[in-house]
Amino acid sequence: MKHSLKAATAAVIMTATLAGCSGGENQQAGTILGAIAGGLAGAQFGRGTGQLAAVGVGTLLGAAIGGEIGRSMDAVDRRLMTQTTEHALNETPRNSTTTWRNPDTGHYGTVTPLKNTEPRPGIYCREYQQTVTVGGRTQEAYGTACRQPDGQWRIQ
Repeated sequence: MKHSLKAATAAVIMTATLAGCSGGENQQAGTILGAIAGGLAGAQFGRGTGQLAAVGVGTLLGAAIGGEIGRSMDAVDRRLMTQTTEHALNETPRNSTTTWRNPDTGHYGTVTPLKNTEPRPGIYCREYQQTVTVGGRTQEAYGTACRQPDGQWRIQ
């Protein structure tokens, strides 16, 4: 379940990064995206009622994490995180960490591309580790993003 929570966190962070939520919608969007990602991650485990419980727990944890991240990050945080994430996925060598920091809020984070994969011919993916520190609390995430034909990255 811990791995599934990190996958859900990764999905929330990356989706917020690449989608760029704005204004007062941050917390709501983060909560919704987190709930979806957490539910999907929870669906990977168990069978029958055990799987339903995992989906429920994943949905609740994802919503809580997504809401906190969305509520706490401002537009500059998201811009810095987006730029760093795009740079890391496009150009940073494997196991090399890139960082961002907003001097106004004190929020910061890292992105470290890990393993490169090609699950199907022409589909290029990168596993990554990402951290975001907001208000002294660090959320750590692991995930996989695949480059789409238009050059955008999509969480798997």
